[in-house]
Amino acid sequence: MAKRDYYEVLGVTKGASADEIKKGYRRKAKELHPDRNADNPEAENQFKEANEAYEVLKDADKKAAYDRFGHAAFEGGMGGGGGHPGGGFGGGQQDFTDAFSDMFGDLFGDFGGRGGGGGRRAARGSDLRYNLRIDLEDAFAGLQKSINVPTSVSCGSCSGTGAEGGSEPSTCPTCSGMGKVRAQQGFFTVERTCPTCSGLGQIIKDPCKTCSGAGRVEKDRALSVNIPAGVETGTRIRLAGEGEAGMRGGPSGDLYIFIEVKEHKLFERDGTNLFCRVPVSMGTAALGGSIEVPTIDGGRGRVQIPAGSQSGRQMRLRSKGMPALRGGPTGDMFIELAVETPVNLTSRQKELLREFEDLSEENNPESTSFFSSVKSFWDSMKG
Repeated sequence: MAKRDYYEVLGVTKGASADEIKKGYRRKAKELHPDRNADNPEAENQFKEANEAYEVLKDADKKAAYDRFGHAAFEGGMGGGGGHPGGGFGGGQQDFTDAFSDMFGDLFGDFGGRGGGGGRRAARGSDLRYNLRIDLEDAFAGLQKSINVPTSVSCGSCSGTGAEGGSEPSTCPTCSGMGKVRAQQGFFTVERTCPTCSGLGQIIKDPCKTCSGAGRVEKDRALSVNIPAGVETGTRIRLAGEGEAGMRGGPSGDLYIFIEVKEHKLFERDGTNLFCRVPVSMGTAALGGSIEVPTIDGGRGRVQIPAGSQSGRQMRLRSKGMPALRGGPTGDMFIELAVETPVNLTSRQKELLREFEDLSEENNPESTSFFSSVKSFWDSMKG
């Protein structure tokens, strides 16, 4: 049976870079690994085929020879000592270990006993997440917040050991305290977590009745959290060691507080800047004047409105926005005018507005410009 093209085997193009070849090989190795394909008898052969292709393409000299002569470069003694008749490669188990050592870390953890140190005798607790909703005013000023977190804490009855009456855990007989067992898979050895002790390296013959040998119990904890000024939705606060307690005296995980800032009735936030939409009467917008506006700190600010202001006009109050979370200048507050059309007019008001309208033909430059453009558009369409 003719051999497949090595580039095709790894799922890359012929001009692929060394990094692309390595990524293609890793992808295929994980996809075709025999442990993941117990129901596919062809997986092991395809796995070896991917290994063979990578052994050639990762080596610049072998790759150059393959690009020029194809599989013939490694038949009949060609290939500079790396090839064997039939396209096999020397080195056996050692070549395999070198080629796959970095990939095995992703699949199974340490390969072949690398890293030493035995199994985990005390597992670290899980990290916890707590979602906290606060008001915009609290995000502006910061606050001290008390929260209740349901979590696992160290068992007081056994002091976190998981053993009853002060007894000590014993070494797991299956893994001899290593926390891992080795299994032969064809031509290589794979390490897996020990099924007897779940990787802890120890077993408890007389488990604690309170925690059933886990060394921890479920309990609500009250914590005081410091929320700094300037936080916004998505801000994450880490409380080291305040997560779930570890198994059998292991270190605790961390607690992560995720902040969500509620929408405000008056202010809209964009980073450190605030926006406030303020309605003004037609008379104030036309004649000009001053208005009083609220600020996020609970104070008041006075804004001068120029005569002839239109809806959408913005005015800035410097340094009246939000503080920066990690230092830096305070944001600004922008006042956006919304010119309000009066409603429920009396007869006298309607009469005055009609009289005003008759006298205002030259006082509406935006309308004049718009309708002049409309007339030009219609004239061009007729043409």
